[in-house]
Amino acid sequence: MTETTKTIDILLLGSGGREHALAKKLAESPRCGTLYIAPGNGGTLQEGVNVALAEDDPEAVAAFAREEGIGLVVIGPEAPLVAGVADAVRAAGIACFGPGAEGAQMEGSKRFSKELMERAGIPTAAYGSFTDEEAALAYVREQGAPLVVKADGLAAGKGVVVATEQEQAEEAVRECFAGAFGDAGSTVVIEECLTGPECSLLAFTDGKTVRPMATAQDHKRALEGDRGPNTGGMGVYSPVPIVTDEELAVMKRVMVDTVAELAAEGIDYRGCLYGGFMLTPEGPKVLEFNARFGDPETQVILPRLKNDLVDAMLACAEQRLDEVELSWRDEWAVAVVLTSAGYPGSYEKGKVITGVEDADALDGVTIYHAGTAVTDTGELVTSGGRVLAVTALGDTFEAARDLAYAACEKIDFEGKTLRHDIGLKALRGREAWD
Repeated sequence: MTETTKTIDILLLGSGGREHALAKKLAESPRCGTLYIAPGNGGTLQEGVNVALAEDDPEAVAAFAREEGIGLVVIGPEAPLVAGVADAVRAAGIACFGPGAEGAQMEGSKRFSKELMERAGIPTAAYGSFTDEEAALAYVREQGAPLVVKADGLAAGKGVVVATEQEQAEEAVRECFAGAFGDAGSTVVIEECLTGPECSLLAFTDGKTVRPMATAQDHKRALEGDRGPNTGGMGVYSPVPIVTDEELAVMKRVMVDTVAELAAEGIDYRGCLYGGFMLTPEGPKVLEFNARFGDPETQVILPRLKNDLVDAMLACAEQRLDEVELSWRDEWAVAVVLTSAGYPGSYEKGKVITGVEDADALDGVTIYHAGTAVTDTGELVTSGGRVLAVTALGDTFEAARDLAYAACEKIDFEGKTLRHDIGLKALRGREAWD
C-alpha cells in the first residue's frame, strides 16, 4: 500500500452541522480509517466515534491525537483555532487542517483582519478601530449612520450591530465597552455600511497555493423577507447565480492576495480561508474573513465537491496543494435549516425528532445534524437552536429548492421552525436586492 493510499485515523473537532457535513465527506474517503469526532452530535455517530474531549484545549487535543495514532486533525470551529490547537497538534508532529493561532486572528480579531487588508490593498469597508469609548463615540458622531459596530474578538456570532440610526450605533459602542461581550468587546471596530447582496467564497490553502471553492449565499435573518434578528444561518445555496464572472474573478484574486500577504508577514496559514463578500455597486468588498469552513455553507459546498476530502486536507496540511485541482458537480444545492422555536433567543431542548430517515431516503437529499443528541433509549432529540440542515441536490435551482422543502415536510419535532423563502430572491435576479 502506497503512502497516498494507506488509511489514516482522523480526529475532527466540533459539534455542529458543519462538522456532520465534514464527517460525512471524510468518512466517504477510502483513506479514512477510524474517524473520531469531539464532541460530535446525534448525526456524527453515524459516521464515526464521538469522543468526550475539550476541543479548545491544545494540550488535551494533541495528547489524544498522539495516544490514538491520529494521522490528521481537522478543526471545525473557530474557538479551537484561536486557542492555538493547530499549533499544539503540529508541534506534536501530526498533520493538521486549520491555521495556527496567528493565522486564526483573521477571524479572532476584526482589527487584525482589517489592518492586514489595508496593507494588502484588499477592497473592504472604510473603518476606525478604538480601545477608548469616548473616541469611538466621537467617530460615530463624525461619520453619522448607517454604520456597522463590531466587537473585535469572538462573540459567538453576536457582537455585530448594523446601526441604521446614530443613537443605535452609540448604544452598540457603549454595550461593547460595558463588557457585554467580555474581552471580545474591549476593542471596537466601526465600519461604513456596505450595500448589495452578500456572497461567501471559501478556499483551501496550504499557505502558498489557493484553491477557491464554489460560491454560496447564506440567509442570516431569522424571519422571512430577511427580517428579524441575525442567526447562525437559516438556509443557504450553491452556486450563487447572481454573481458575474468579473465579480467572481475579483473575489478569487482577493483570496490569493490575502494568503500572499499572510505569507509575506511570516504567517503560515494552512486550512480553509472563508471570505464573506458584499457585492457593492463598486465591485466585491470583504465584509469579514473567517478562519474555517462556514456553517451552513459547508452543507451545500461539500455535497457538490467531487474530490476526496482527506486528500485535499492532507495536501493543505503537507503544503502540496499545487498537486490538487478541485472538481465540482453540476447540480445546484439548497439547504434549509430547521430550528427550535425561539431561536436565536432562548429555546427548549429534548424535543423528540421524527421523520429524519424518511427524508434522508429521498434521492438527492442529505440531512445534516447540528443541535441533536441521542438519548440512552436511542431516541433522537433536539439539543440546540439550529437542529438540522436539510440539503437537496437538483439539476436546476428550482428542483433543488423544491426537493429540500419536500424533505423538510417529512421531519417533525415540537416547535419546528423554518424559513420558507430560502433562495427566492436569487431566483428573481439581481434586481431583488435593489
